[in-house]
Amino acid sequence: MNKILFFNPKSAEGKARFPNSILSIAATVEGRYGWAVVDGNREADPYQKLKYYLETGEYKYIGFTVMPGPQTKQAIPFARRLKKDFPSSIMIWGGYFPGNHYQVVLQSECVDFVVNGPGEHAFPKLIDALENNQPYELIENLIYRNLSGQVIRTSKEDLFDQDPLPALPYDRLDTFYSVKKYLGRTFLGDHTMSYHSSIGCPFKCSFCAVVPYYEARWKAKSARTIYKDIKYIKDKWGADAIEFTDNNFFVSEKRAVEFANLIMGEGMSWWGMARIDTMDKYSDESLTTLRNAGCKIIFFGAESGSNTILKHLDKGGTQTGEQILRFASRLRKFGIIPEYSFILGTPGPTAEKVMEQIDFEIAFIKQVKKANPDTEIIIYLYSPVATEGSDLYNQVKSLGFEFPAKLEDWISPQWEGFDVRRNPLTPWLQPYMIDKIRNFETVLNGYYPTVSDIKLNPVKRQMLRLSAGLRYNTSVYNNPYEIKLLQKLWKYRQPELSGF
Repeated sequence: MNKILFFNPKSAEGKARFPNSILSIAATVEGRYGWAVVDGNREADPYQKLKYYLETGEYKYIGFTVMPGPQTKQAIPFARRLKKDFPSSIMIWGGYFPGNHYQVVLQSECVDFVVNGPGEHAFPKLIDALENNQPYELIENLIYRNLSGQVIRTSKEDLFDQDPLPALPYDRLDTFYSVKKYLGRTFLGDHTMSYHSSIGCPFKCSFCAVVPYYEARWKAKSARTIYKDIKYIKDKWGADAIEFTDNNFFVSEKRAVEFANLIMGEGMSWWGMARIDTMDKYSDESLTTLRNAGCKIIFFGAESGSNTILKHLDKGGTQTGEQILRFASRLRKFGIIPEYSFILGTPGPTAEKVMEQIDFEIAFIKQVKKANPDTEIIIYLYSPVATEGSDLYNQVKSLGFEFPAKLEDWISPQWEGFDVRRNPLTPWLQPYMIDKIRNFETVLNGYYPTVSDIKLNPVKRQMLRLSAGLRYNTSVYNNPYEIKLLQKLWKYRQPELSGF
């Protein structure tokens, strides 16, 4: 029986996080097929490690998880080399990148199958079919090319309950890489673990890569299952903090509060993602419980202070600019830090309108900081998402935007920062506009250094604030070289690029 080799391409500089997506799939074949994992975040030369396993002749199937952005830098060239060096291997990709860009992925001819959605059912069924020379056309959540080269997309599977899924094989992972080294020091704690407690999101924001993948659906593990898993990592390897990597952890107030009550006595700090209009409905009692249970900071997609732009982005729900300001003030009394992200540079009919939106958002962000100075601000440049049929996607195509036609183009210098929303390559966003956004961001981060940069001591924070004070208060943002120098000298850490 052939074995499976899983690869987690490098996703960030610095500390490694649990390869949760790989572990979730590995759990479904544990005890049925032999498997090994290579983590690009933990290897000096991951390609040689992949080659080492494949040269044994025991591994036929290669499973990549590929998120947009940094992971493509290893995934794309490695896939090409592996297919050349081991042509009889079968390569299977999962993750948002191949799901949203399956045409260019499959046209590369180095990827045989794309798992288009959750793979806990599709992946083991596919391996069974291939091992037993059986048809796989009726397996849901697959995209592949048939013998005539036609791209075949099978039907999407309904999201399934999460609790019945097998537990992640942390002990098996520990035989490949020390689990303790996945527990890094962050703003949250000295031994921070990552955990994924739900899949999907019940909203259809047109700028979000999750939407084509989950189609506004959400399924979650129960609070007790989450607590059981986290308690195991805490007791065995010493975890003291949690990053919930869910797209939307706080969909259910009941589940969030139940988890908070369970984790209350464990002395763990934690972070997760939410929507403002969802959490604004939480009672004061619930928010107090979350904070008492260690909830330290929550990420919110504020996106824009303009109700017109929010509608243009298909934000959905009931979020408004007024609510964004009010909720920032509300969270302050509970001691929970709101982390607000904003998207600047959305398309407009003229350059003047695009610039008008940028100026509006800069002014609005300053209003947020006035309402609650503790609010963390993350600024992204708008990057189109391949949400076929959405009004916004149709608009950006009409303005001349096109995704790369070749897989290798995604790792070219001009596209390298696209999927982390740093270099959007959008025709309506001019260089002087990007300069203004980046200069404001530099001044903002100088005047309000992020709390998540644990290297900055109080003296450095004060020096940054003093260097940026005049610029921030007079709205003079151009050429902030003195602030950039200090940030470079002290290796200022931006959470939108490096996490905590």
